[in-house]
Amino acid sequence: MRIGIDARLWNETGVGRYIRNLVENLLAIDSKNEYILFLTAKACQELKTQNAKRKNTPQNVTLIETNITWHSIEEQLGFSKILEKENLDLVHFPYFSIPIFYNKPFVMTIHDLIIHHFPTGKASTLPYPIYFLKRLGYKYVIKKAAQKAVKVIAVSQATKDEIVKHLHVSSDKIAVTYEGVEQRAKSKEQRAKSKDKEYILYVGNAYPHKNLERLIEAFALVVREFPEAKLVLVGKKNYFYDRLEEKVGKMGLKKSILFSGNVSDQELQSLYQDTQALIVPSLMEGFGLPGLEAMQSDCLVLASDIPSLREIYKDAAVYFDPLAVDSLHATIREVLENKKKFANYIEKGKKRALFFSWEKMAKETLKIYESCSRIRSDQ
Repeated sequence: MRIGIDARLWNETGVGRYIRNLVENLLAIDSKNEYILFLTAKACQELKTQNAKRKNTPQNVTLIETNITWHSIEEQLGFSKILEKENLDLVHFPYFSIPIFYNKPFVMTIHDLIIHHFPTGKASTLPYPIYFLKRLGYKYVIKKAAQKAVKVIAVSQATKDEIVKHLHVSSDKIAVTYEGVEQRAKSKEQRAKSKDKEYILYVGNAYPHKNLERLIEAFALVVREFPEAKLVLVGKKNYFYDRLEEKVGKMGLKKSILFSGNVSDQELQSLYQDTQALIVPSLMEGFGLPGLEAMQSDCLVLASDIPSLREIYKDAAVYFDPLAVDSLHATIREVLENKKKFANYIEKGKKRALFFSWEKMAKETLKIYESCSRIRSDQ
């Protein structure tokens, strides 16, 4: 087959990581099919430079520069024509931003339906009426695309259940393929955790569904009992982080709650290894990758008691009620009082992280592509 992959978000976080790992592992395991990647000019040039340095460059991949941005009118009107020129047997859209006029076979990945539940209009630079119309457009596009797709890939059973409920797609049409976690060698500089490293770590963005305002309120209670305790927040600065930082200042917690911005993968691994625990306080998630990364680094994970995180972390995390500040407070306090009592969770976490790999995800995705080919042959 000639399989197109919409890789325009290659350089982004989140979905970009999914795309990069999917492509890298597909090319490692599959020499039979041909892959055509649609990339921005920047990503296209980066990949060409990388391939020029490789000794064994895959021969079954073609890079096509496509400077059409996602969530745009041009995407809806022009991207289909670019795809159609390539005479593709199948296209994989790894994100919900899909040209609805594309009428050839495609699969799509839906990572979550968080925007259905938690609008982010306050962060938009658009006037609210225009943002409202854009959100309606998102709902229309994702529903129409999911119904037209030959197959829909969900990153968890919890996300699949959401797709069935909100997009009215048949359960039989949706396949669950878990994301992976990169297996990294542990830092040689790892040290025993000590009182001067009495910090709790959060990794991710600060969108409303991440529930960071309740986390801040809970940590204000923690600081009363543990004055030296710190909460370190790792994530790209944006409107929501700015608003959160302003709140922390008004509460007089600037010395206790630290905003680090983005960090490198190496720095993040050191943070995982040194922290008392990673906390995932989300009200909703599609998968919950930071928790698995932390588990891989021998880090205790404290997580919201929500379906997707229960599914992914199983019994390897300590759960709390994300809607109750008292529950967050009590869980953090218990860890700071006696971390040793949670040693079995760390051992379970190391084993749980081994269950997930990008290679495994790519193999399952390839089977989905092949099943789509069979569906076309039967029609």
